[in-house]
This record gives sequence, C-alpha cells and structure tokens, in this order.
Amino acid sequence: KKKLNESKEELLTLAVIDIRRRLFSNSTEIILPFPVDYQIEGAKITIPKRGEKRMLLDLSLRNAKYFALDRRKQESEPKKEKRETRVLNRMRDDLQLKELPIHIECFDNSNIQGTYPVASCVVFKNGKPSKRDYRHFNIKTVVGPDDFGSMKEVIMRRYTRLLNEGQTLPQLIIVDGGKGQLSAAVEGLDEINLRGKISIIGIAKRLEEIYFPTDPVPLYLDKNSESLKLIQFLRNEAHRFAIGFHRDKRSADFIKSELEEVPGFGPATISKLLTHFKSVANVKKASEKELVEIIGTSKYKMLHSFYKK
Repeated sequence: KKKLNESKEELLTLAVIDIRRRLFSNSTEIILPFPVDYQIEGAKITIPKRGEKRMLLDLSLRNAKYFALDRRKQESEPKKEKRETRVLNRMRDDLQLKELPIHIECFDNSNIQGTYPVASCVVFKNGKPSKRDYRHFNIKTVVGPDDFGSMKEVIMRRYTRLLNEGQTLPQLIIVDGGKGQLSAAVEGLDEINLRGKISIIGIAKRLEEIYFPTDPVPLYLDKNSESLKLIQFLRNEAHRFAIGFHRDKRSADFIKSELEEVPGFGPATISKLLTHFKSVANVKKASEKELVEIIGTSKYKMLHSFYKK
C-alpha cells in the first residue's frame, strides 16, 4: 500500500527488499514485471516477455490478486470468536462465575490404603494445559487414608505459597470429588482467608455431578457440553499426573528400601548398581562377573549372601 506518493517502481523495490529480508533469501535471480532502478548484489533481475519465466510471473500475479481478494473478504467479515474464548465464555455462563476462568487449577489425591499419599495440581491457562505450572505434593500432615484431610492440606499449601510469592490466583478451582472433597477444600481456603475470593467446584465421577459450596443440589451439564468436556479434561489430567507421581514414588521407595537392607551397602554402592543396571530386577539377573566389575568381590559376596537368604 502506498504510504506517500511512491511510484510503482519504488513500491516494487521496497517489496523485493522486504521479502528477501523476511525469507532470509539469497536467490540469484529475481523475476519482475518491469525494470526497477535498483541492483541487488549477487542477484540478476530478469524481465521475461515469454516462456516459463513469464508463466511464473503471471502465476505470481494471480496469487497476489487472490491474496488481496481474500484479505478484503476477511476484513469485511465479523471476526469469529476463538474456540478457547468461546469455551471459557460458555463455562462462565454455565457455572455462573463472576469472571472469565482464564486461569483454572484442578486438584486430585492418590494413595493406596493410606500409603504413599500424594496429590497433584494441574494448571490450565486460556483453556490449555500450562505444564510448567503443574505441581506435585507429598502429603505431610495427614496420617492414613484421609482424602478430605489431604485435600485441605494441599489447598492451603498451594495458595499460601502463591500469596507469599505475590503470584496471581486462579479464577476457578476444581477438585476431583464430591461434596466431601469440596467441603475440605473450602475449609482450606477459609483458613487462609480466601473463601469467597476464588470460585471453586467439585466434580464427582459417577454421574459427573458438579457441586458448589453453598448448594446441596448438584448441577448436571449436558454430556456434549464444551464446559463439561473442559472440566473432564482438567480432572483426567490431574488424575493422570497424581497417579504417575504416586507410581514413581512407590517404585523409588521400593528400590531404595530393598537395596538398603543389604548389610554393608551404602548410598555409593546402591548408586553404582542402579546407574549401571537401571533397576533392582536387572541387578538380580546380572552375572557374578558383571557385578564384580561394578562393585568388587567383597560387595558382590554381601549381595549374593543377602539374596540367597
């Protein structure tokens, strides 16, 4: 587009320079429809009258016209709402939220009969996972299989930290569970003076009921609702993240406890074995020669004696 009263030659020259810069082009030939008063070092300017190069030039002109036509059409049409914005607007309306839920956090607990209790927090921003903001929690204050106590603990720890660090709080918190888990999470918010300042809901798995803190009757969203699908995505992601952390912790503790039981074995010996063999199962399968090479004869005898017993 003309900015001042440039000639077509001046506009074409500026376009060639700009295109080469944008594409990091070092083409040795530039095909133009008319001559310009400009030379580009290392490149030959061609003005074809017929043949394949003329056909290329005509094709280029047609592409430019189609592009200009399409651009004008797009500018004349009302802009379509982005899918993410549409879904978040829908969720705000469905859940009757005060704000658009641009920042959502979802929590889940994981344990086996109270052992290795852990929790996860997944974070979505603008309707998409923000994986660098995901967090794991080892449950510290709760003894035994207490999902409600665990939920209260992680809610308090998460938002106490965000407040202390001056970070932004989410517009919506989702907890995986029904009334009990939701009530525990609300208690946690209450203790750090955030109750009523962040919207919070619970989602129960069986019928996908949505629970609110002050309403005993759950909300049932249409199973095809984009709001429900996003909530389910958050819940499933939190569950996957919690289960993965729980499994890793369980495996690490098992490896550690088993090899630590070998008399005479310290951290350095255990580290050598696991670095080389990758797992306790591989250590058990290894030959005497392989083990002696890694930990020496005396340590091998200790290991052999331990597993023989």
